[in-house]
Amino acid sequence: MSILAQEKFYTTDDIYALPDGKRAELIDGQIYYMAPPTRKHQRIVGEMFATIREYINNNQGICEVNIAPFAVFLNKDDTTYVEPDICVICDRDKLTDRGCSGAPDWIIEIVSPGSRPMDYYTKLFKYQTAGVQEYWIVDHERNLVTVYDFQNDNAANYIFSDNIPVRIYPGFFINLSTLNI
Repeated sequence: MSILAQEKFYTTDDIYALPDGKRAELIDGQIYYMAPPTRKHQRIVGEMFATIREYINNNQGICEVNIAPFAVFLNKDDTTYVEPDICVICDRDKLTDRGCSGAPDWIIEIVSPGSRPMDYYTKLFKYQTAGVQEYWIVDHERNLVTVYDFQNDNAANYIFSDNIPVRIYPGFFINLSTLNI
């Protein structure tokens, strides 16, 4: 009789026990290590974060925008921990000193060469099933933004020069070609 080796099941304790400078995400008890982001990646994240924060502040919005590394305990448990590049949380009861407990309203991931399958497949499924309302995948190599509106079961592709509507904020559009990226 052969016995199959069991995979190790990780928790957020394992994430917090990582050596300083080592970043990883945890999805369904499996650790996914993260490579350092590129300069282009960080410029896109920074400019988009600033644009969203400015919109929220100028419109007396109740939502809070956060930038990675920011802990999101997606399923309110210790087996799924992600650090979206940008996330917007409108339910302040989800916010703790540790991060966000539950699904943010809007998540944006900037694609890196090593994160492509994770952003397009693994996280897409996790975010949809966790209750995220809106998920953007920004792919600068392809000049493409894929927007998932999970509440209305819609998906759309935009290029950077399009005025991309923000579903959770009617009347708010982001045009990435106007940002300093």
